[in-house]
Amino acid sequence: MSASHPESVAGFTPTGTIATPADRRRVVFATVVGTTIEWYDFFIYASAAGLVFGQLFFEPAGREMATLIAFITVGISFLFRPLGALIAGHLGDRHGRRVVLMLTLILMGGATTLVGLLPTYETIGAAAPVLLIVLRVLQGISAGGEWGGAALMAVEHAPKSKRGLFGASPQIGVPLGLLLASAVMAVMTAIAPGDAFLAWGWRVPFLFSVVLIIVGFYVRRRVEESPVFVELAERKEATRMPIVGLFRRHALLVVIAALVFAGSNTAGYMTTGGYIQNYATNPDGPLAMDRGPVLWAVTGSAVVWLGATWFGGWLSDVVGRRNTFVVGWIVQLIGVFALFPLVNTGEIWLVFAALDLLSIGVGMTYGPISALFAELFPASVRFSGVSIAYSLGAILGGAFAPTIATALVQATGVTTSVTWYLAGMTMIGLLATLLLRDRVGIPLGADGEQAQGVSPIYGVPQAGRG
Repeated sequence: MSASHPESVAGFTPTGTIATPADRRRVVFATVVGTTIEWYDFFIYASAAGLVFGQLFFEPAGREMATLIAFITVGISFLFRPLGALIAGHLGDRHGRRVVLMLTLILMGGATTLVGLLPTYETIGAAAPVLLIVLRVLQGISAGGEWGGAALMAVEHAPKSKRGLFGASPQIGVPLGLLLASAVMAVMTAIAPGDAFLAWGWRVPFLFSVVLIIVGFYVRRRVEESPVFVELAERKEATRMPIVGLFRRHALLVVIAALVFAGSNTAGYMTTGGYIQNYATNPDGPLAMDRGPVLWAVTGSAVVWLGATWFGGWLSDVVGRRNTFVVGWIVQLIGVFALFPLVNTGEIWLVFAALDLLSIGVGMTYGPISALFAELFPASVRFSGVSIAYSLGAILGGAFAPTIATALVQATGVTTSVTWYLAGMTMIGLLATLLLRDRVGIPLGADGEQAQGVSPIYGVPQAGRG
């Protein structure tokens, strides 16, 4: 808390004060660190699912089916994201953003660490995959609650003219989490190659989560509550049942926002969901590339994704959210059509180029989404709105994208079918974006609820008519 805020209530910045640059830097840093740790935990599972979980936990199903089931477990967690979003949305709109961020961090890190300690099918039989799925479900609940809190903490602390840039900070945590997860996996394949990786090497990245929990908890503890929530609390305007109010007045908006995110999430999960890693390294597949170089290519693409995400957030403050998304969708579509022709060459530098091009488009449609979502929903139901829209979009988009891609290739024998699937989801994201008005600069606090209540959907004058 800044020294300029001596009259703060309950340790938080009071109504009417403006966060200092130091306050804002602390929020951005905590948001990036926290979301990086959360998504490291989430992606390390997806990476392991593409590399070893089929063999270690689902081998009796046969090689191809085991791989498919391993990817299904990646997607199962998404089905529980809305539950996490409902719980976190209620807590966040009633009790504040910060408490939710602390709880989700502990839940995600604890589940991840336990995966690293889990016996395999060979040791305890059918109990192993069951326990693995339970822990993945807990990860899904945590992920469903994490993003909304992180996005709102960043955007609601931001200057009006820099919401896109500040809102990119939780988005940057996602490619950073992928970068960290891929890098740690790649290092472990070098330290423990071959059978050693299957025996114990894959466990180390999961156990490393213990250290990350401690770091993330310390950083997030030092962050001020969102000034928008403090204002609502001081006015006693926190909604008693925010979920009911959200769906009564903004159901259509939730669906459209979810489709925007689904378009980006589907393409992104070609790497974050472990599909490209599995497709390129599968010893029975057409490429059978070495595991290490592919993981480093994914790691490199995460750096590009990070830069594109930051750029997309910044650009949305300059030219508007809607215009930035439209450019991003076009670039993403180009990346989708270039992806498999380049990957199928089996040349690692072309794989890297393919993932980089796709990452630029995904980043530009990912960076502005925190600011876009925050500006769509009224303050009293904002946490619930952004969390549920994000979680539903994840189900419609990334949840089963690796599973669908695997099934399409098995059914058709070619990757063209996957290309058209990704292109279709990109077009859905574009069309959903075009349905929304740009609300850059709209007031986010309790004083702005009248302006916030006007529907951002073209052709729907009032939110309640959606």
